[in-house]
Amino acid sequence: MISLAAKDDVLARTSRATRRFGSFTAVQDVSIEVGPGEIVGLLGANGAGKTTLMRLMLGLLPVSSGSVSVFGGPPSRRTRARLGYVPQGLGLYMDLTVAENLRFYAAAFGVESSPADLPDGLAEAHDSLVGQIGLGRQRQLAFACALSHHPSLVVLDEPTSGVDPLARSALWDQVHDQTDRGVGVILTTHYLEEAHQCDRLVIMAAGKVVARGTLTEITRGQRTARVRCESWASAFNALTAAGMPVTLSGRQVRVPGAPREQVLRVLRTSGVDAEVDEMSATLEETMTMIRA
Repeated sequence: MISLAAKDDVLARTSRATRRFGSFTAVQDVSIEVGPGEIVGLLGANGAGKTTLMRLMLGLLPVSSGSVSVFGGPPSRRTRARLGYVPQGLGLYMDLTVAENLRFYAAAFGVESSPADLPDGLAEAHDSLVGQIGLGRQRQLAFACALSHHPSLVVLDEPTSGVDPLARSALWDQVHDQTDRGVGVILTTHYLEEAHQCDRLVIMAAGKVVARGTLTEITRGQRTARVRCESWASAFNALTAAGMPVTLSGRQVRVPGAPREQVLRVLRTSGVDAEVDEMSATLEETMTMIRA
């Protein structure tokens, strides 16, 4: 990863960016930066404001207040020429072939393309209609189209959604290939295990940033109570009835953010014999506690 020590290295920045739709505020006072050679992951539930924030950075939506800067200036036709974008809907033409889609997107940016630009596993399908290839290959194609003009910043909205683990790994290999070349990447994902692939994370809820930093920084100091007993279902029901934020990992009962003594007291009151210890919380558990 390339350091962000120098402010001139920032590819994109939002400063207290806010976007309102009538009385609804989709993004509120969000400030983030993306630098060359790094992956910034936006995490949050549906409706958290992630896609709206990306559209502000792309210049597809204007800010209601605050500011957005891309390559040192406001979003414009000039800045978009240095951006690669893969939306949730992929933006492909299903009635064109793989090669025709790639040529179209390359031509839009004034460059040429060839089937040689397609990743392994997709080149042999260059004459196939996009509507006739699987979702994994469609996502590979969308990414190839976004990279056809060699952008400096790539914006990916749920780039691995709905594809199998092998296709997801292949797409992540492509992402890392780009950052190795100094390209900045900002992306959203619902797969929390993919947070390990990001250099920095920004967690959003209800349009606001609720946590930011590396995975270690975000989860540091967050604890969860782990319950071990013969009757995990009884423990789960007792803790749920007490209004505690209970989760299951297999048959292991976990209570994020709850003190060990409180969990033990609830279980004993309910007649459940169990052992309880505390351990570091996962990212998913940390997000639950942050949103609460």
